[in-house]
Amino acid sequence: FARGPKAEEAQAAGADIVGAEDLMEIVQGGKIEFDRCIATPDMMPVVGRLGKVLGPRNLMPNPKVGTVTMDVEAAVKAAKGGEVQFKVEKAGVLHAGIGKASFDADKLAENVRAFLGAVAKAKPSGSKGTYMKKVSLSSTMGPGVSIDVQSATSE
Repeated sequence: FARGPKAEEAQAAGADIVGAEDLMEIVQGGKIEFDRCIATPDMMPVVGRLGKVLGPRNLMPNPKVGTVTMDVEAAVKAAKGGEVQFKVEKAGVLHAGIGKASFDADKLAENVRAFLGAVAKAKPSGSKGTYMKKVSLSSTMGPGVSIDVQSATSE
């Protein structure tokens, strides 16, 4: 969601769909043809009205995640490059998508290692003890499979 020069910047960066009020009307009609929603801060009053549509699908732009930004070009390139968004619960449980069922086993293993590496690098310097105690993988509604943390984090 962007207007004027920021919309052109997003288009040049490779955004699939760019718009403002026109895009809002399309989304309100129930037609969502995107996996990630990025907005400029000036467009948030418009996007805010779409909360009931975008919120349940986890598509609502959020400054904490970096999807509400003036640097539209960098945000679009990061999203296109496969940037992974993850959620953290209060208890310290992390949720993230690392692939699809159509991916081959090598790609999924590579994605798991890359994700766990990013989590390990994000460890605060002041934290003591074991940072990752347990790793489990599951499909969307499938059972979880436990993975040895040491073998998953080592290359």
